[in-house]
Amino acid sequence: MKPIKYFLFTAMLCLAANLSATENDRRGWQLDLKRLALNVTSTNVHHAQEYSDFADARLTADNQTTIQGALDFKADYFGKFYLWSNGLSAEYGKNTIEQANGTKLTTESADRIIIDTAYTLRLWNIQDFFGGFEAGPYLLAAYETEFNSTGDAPLKKVLRGEGGAKLFEGKYIKSLYLSGLFEEDFTYPEHSTRLGWTAGFEIDAPIREGVKAKFKGIWRDYLHESKRQPTDLDYSLELDARMEVLVWKNFSVAPFINYFMAKGKYVHEKGQNIYVGVAFSFSKLFKEAKPVTVE
Repeated sequence: MKPIKYFLFTAMLCLAANLSATENDRRGWQLDLKRLALNVTSTNVHHAQEYSDFADARLTADNQTTIQGALDFKADYFGKFYLWSNGLSAEYGKNTIEQANGTKLTTESADRIIIDTAYTLRLWNIQDFFGGFEAGPYLLAAYETEFNSTGDAPLKKVLRGEGGAKLFEGKYIKSLYLSGLFEEDFTYPEHSTRLGWTAGFEIDAPIREGVKAKFKGIWRDYLHESKRQPTDLDYSLELDARMEVLVWKNFSVAPFINYFMAKGKYVHEKGQNIYVGVAFSFSKLFKEAKPVTVE
């Protein structure tokens, strides 16, 4: 528990540093397509069986197609004392391998849809620490599902709630939070209620004009569930790091690495997934909240 205490102590010091309103505050709606990315690769090999004895993988490889797409859209309303955030994020990845003998194998590498809405009080504005940021308590409601069910498992349907403290809308700190966690799992016929806590961060680090490093992480620790399910998680961790390079107008190229780890409560070993790739993405700020001068 010591890291949590240190985090809270540091956050309180930061909040006490400056309680004044920002000099160039924002008001109104902000509509931001943060990322629309697509990555498609395909390998087509003809007459591989005839060349099965040749020592050249380019002639003997299997046909492979990989598709990965991601969407991240935000609609935020900046009020004088609050921020109302609404988001839609989705990702999907599919790998198809067709062997020379005609056998085809299709697997999903990513499949997730999240719709969320959050209400955060804009109680404090810290202007002279780590690039500045705002802070306050927040409440969040989210619904997570997927495009397709995995194997014989039913389609994932989880209603999630959070409540805690957050640092947000800073030059570097886009989000840093610690909160209680509530989940209602409707995936199986017998619904299960889970309780726990969660922490996360989203940090931007500008390197030079048109180049920005982005880091994001989410930790969830489950402490109680109303019904025991074989798929109950003890904890999970998701980390994402990418180097976003603006190549032309709103189009970017971003080498990235994504790591996901989870430990089932009734499984001995931890499950892990590491994905390294390059994303070609489009982003656009459709409407920006207007700055106002606060005296």
